[in-house]
Amino acid sequence: MASSSPKISALAYTVVESTNLAAWRDYATQVLGMAAIDAADGSLWLKMDARDFRIVVVPGAQDRYSASGLLAADAAAFDAAVAALGAAGIAVEAGSKDLAAARRVERLAHFTDPAGNHHELVLGDTSAQTPFVSPLGVTFKTGAYGVGHTVLPSLPFEPQLALFKDVLGMGLSDVFNFQPGPDAPVIRIYFLHGASGRHHSVALAEMPNPAGCVHMMVEVATLTEVGQAYDRMRAHGVKEMATMGEHENDKMTSFYMMTPGNFAIEYGYGGLIVDPPTWQTTYTQRVSIWGHDFSVGFR
Repeated sequence: MASSSPKISALAYTVVESTNLAAWRDYATQVLGMAAIDAADGSLWLKMDARDFRIVVVPGAQDRYSASGLLAADAAAFDAAVAALGAAGIAVEAGSKDLAAARRVERLAHFTDPAGNHHELVLGDTSAQTPFVSPLGVTFKTGAYGVGHTVLPSLPFEPQLALFKDVLGMGLSDVFNFQPGPDAPVIRIYFLHGASGRHHSVALAEMPNPAGCVHMMVEVATLTEVGQAYDRMRAHGVKEMATMGEHENDKMTSFYMMTPGNFAIEYGYGGLIVDPPTWQTTYTQRVSIWGHDFSVGFR
């Protein structure tokens, strides 16, 4: 049964596993414009705003996306989400106090979705709220809207959609039935918003991805900052995954580049903010109004 209101507000943070934290430090500070902080537990915090981190990079045996931090709208929504997940047959495990403290949240529970993606359901923010100073003068659009969005591999697709839409109550912002070529099968990509109103905090893509994420998005305050990041990507020899362009569904002007975690980051400006109670699902006919040549990622 669908929820009357989203239990999830936004994507609070993401967790990345890495064999080379130094590579992430250089990439974050020299290309993305984030601050990098060595945490006491040996992880690397990538800071984008007053929150202690928006991306946490943990040492590991692989280079991949590890988890999505889904922020509950409030305490009642956190409890309702845990109950709804259990009722839907999704195993939910309470996070330890140590893990909650490390993630700078009041409460934490974790679960794995039907496609095998790991999630940390969290409540609140216990960060020190220190000012963010970008080493490159970048301002990110975060706050109540979270870190940005994540696009998750979602096979099987129907159980994934049911989890995020019906169990967690996220609203369906947009439906895109993508056909890469005239003889290619259709790939469903559905975009879901939380209570914050960012056009989508989570998108579900009907495709596999061994890195655990198709891409995640970070948004900046001006189009100029997008262009400057594009120049930095090229100057540092980072692999471009899609040229600059403007998406049809959320109007984001952006480009895509590879990360040290083997998934892409969309770096953009101007994404739509929707009104969750009144937004009507749109049906996208094309990836972009202009630009976004993804063929560059295969060269």
